Amino acid sequence: MIDIKVPTIGESISEVSLTKWTKKDGDWVERDEVIAELESEKASFEVNAEKAGKLKTVAHEGDTLKIGAVVAQIDETAQRPTEQQAPANKSVEKEEANTNTEKEKISTSTTIIKTTPVANAVITDKKIDPKTITPTGFQGRIVKNDVLEALNNPGRKLNQQLFSREEKREKMSNLRKTIARRLVEAKNTTAMLTTFNEVDMSAIMEIRNKFKDVFKETHQVNLGFMSFFTKACTYALQEWPAVNSYIDGEEIIQHHYCDISIAVSAPKGLVVPVIRNAESLSMAEIEQKVLELATKARDNKLSMEEMTGGTFTITNGGVFGSLMSTPIINLPQSAILGMHKIEERPIAVNRQVVIKPMMYLALSYDHRIIDGRESVGFLVRIKELLENPAQLLFGQDPVKTLLEL
Repeated sequence: MIDIKVPTIGESISEVSLTKWTKKDGDWVERDEVIAELESEKASFEVNAEKAGKLKTVAHEGDTLKIGAVVAQIDETAQRPTEQQAPANKSVEKEEANTNTEKEKISTSTTIIKTTPVANAVITDKKIDPKTITPTGFQGRIVKNDVLEALNNPGRKLNQQLFSREEKREKMSNLRKTIARRLVEAKNTTAMLTTFNEVDMSAIMEIRNKFKDVFKETHQVNLGFMSFFTKACTYALQEWPAVNSYIDGEEIIQHHYCDISIAVSAPKGLVVPVIRNAESLSMAEIEQKVLELATKARDNKLSMEEMTGGTFTITNGGVFGSLMSTPIINLPQSAILGMHKIEERPIAVNRQVVIKPMMYLALSYDHRIIDGRESVGFLVRIKELLENPAQLLFGQDPVKTLLEL
């Protein structure tokens, strides 16, 4: 028997949770095949079979395990199960069954909702989405009473029990507990303030609309907003080094590089992977790195190294529709930039009211290390760079550069 143990995943990690078995007890597993998923307080990761053999599970889903604890055992002396060839006609039958299943899926997805004439008239008159109505008629047909029931109970989800008092209780994951602890710690241990500004996104949106197709064709990645914001932040961080610093005891550590953390909403909670040396990357390289990290986050494939460090964080609540928020600092960093929803609003330009795509920006910062002048100056610089994207090439106005001003 070979013992499969919880691997060492970081100096500060002493225990993990077994979240899921991907193989069952008694299954035959191949070498390097994934057998289980573990979760630490910082990330999720997979456990692989070290040898081919018969799996014997030791731990159970939901168990908290110490580093080095035995998760499972593999009997490498067990006899490999013989793979039986299915008869040709069986393969044909299986293929036909799969085809029929696909047809059923297609027909199901395109099923026309049946209603009685009276019910249909009320639906049309009241402009009700028939998908929100629970049918009780013959063969799933919506009848008049079904429509009236939906009108009398607006906002109730489809098939939701009336006056339900059900509750659900579940254990917090290690990752969620860590997120909660760090957020409270950030609020309690820093002198956190937030300053706001707004940016006209017209220039950036014009660039994206003009070059997005050729950009994707050239670099095999979409041209998003994150590369513009990341590039702007790298210039502003180098101009205002206090924003790119943190407190270590009685010392202030200044970074001469920009490791930009990108807040990503993953299935098990918020994670913050890091783009290393973003100041040295091109727009395309930043977009490629954002795509890579976001994909890994959604698939729970981020490594500990990819989530540790970071000198400054960018979070985009706009993707969820947030118009304005006060983001919480990602310790031990000293500041975080919050992006928000782009919304067309009337603003004054040369004493004329015009409609512009505007975005509110929020910078939360630790007032112990960053003064108001630095925080406001940093955010204003971000605004200038985004409203004049040509400055992102040099980090300053091209004309002033030409004139050496």
